[in-house]
Amino acid sequence: MIHVGALPGTPAAHEDVARIAARAVREARILEEAGFDAIMIENMHDVPYLAREVGPEIVAGMTVVAGAVRAATTLPLGVQVLAGANRAAMAVAHATGGSFIRAEGFAYAAVADEGLLAEADAGPLLRHRRSIGAGDVAILADVRKKHSSHALTGDLDLAQWVRGSIFAGADGVIVTGASTGSPADPGDLRTAVEAAGDTPVWVGSGATADTAAALRDTGVHGIIVGSAIKVDGDWRATIDAARAEAFVRAARPVADAS
Repeated sequence: MIHVGALPGTPAAHEDVARIAARAVREARILEEAGFDAIMIENMHDVPYLAREVGPEIVAGMTVVAGAVRAATTLPLGVQVLAGANRAAMAVAHATGGSFIRAEGFAYAAVADEGLLAEADAGPLLRHRRSIGAGDVAILADVRKKHSSHALTGDLDLAQWVRGSIFAGADGVIVTGASTGSPADPGDLRTAVEAAGDTPVWVGSGATADTAAALRDTGVHGIIVGSAIKVDGDWRATIDAARAEAFVRAARPVADAS
């Protein structure tokens, strides 16, 4: 995960888009050289987030960054636009040659730190994907979105949530801990893998070089990592090449190591 710098118009913004994109490109090259299988960009520094509708300036900025990263690396590219701005992410990915998006609030409702995500986005998102001809852009859907309360759906267990997300059209599901940097429960991962059947499951938070092998052994398809590959493990910092390389060595099965 590349955490894109605060985009123009957001509270922490202090750089122009060209500088933000240049830093994202440098980090993408570090990740490619370290041996990662894919790259995803996310507007993490735009905190506090808007729910669903982020404004044209954010979509434009993310498109510039995604295009620059796409031109600089050969790895598959994913896009996430916080918070839950999944149609914006789909448009950015489609316009820049992206392969997938990470979608919050895809199925069911939640009370997030940015407010109530009262309506599931699956119906509008899949129709949007069809309307713009982006059928080759996969949707990886968060289940039990982090930084959220799930009292509204407290009568659903994790397996039901996973199956419901797949029923609604998710191409893969993501399981996380409670917040950024919080580890996902291994038991939850095994439950999700079993419930998902042939649909891939990703770990979405809290992975480190020390836990990567154990996470892989739960049967998940892949691991999304952000904080642990940053300087001092701080998501606000830049990517540390040594930490990135160490994570790949720990996460990749021995038979696949290069």
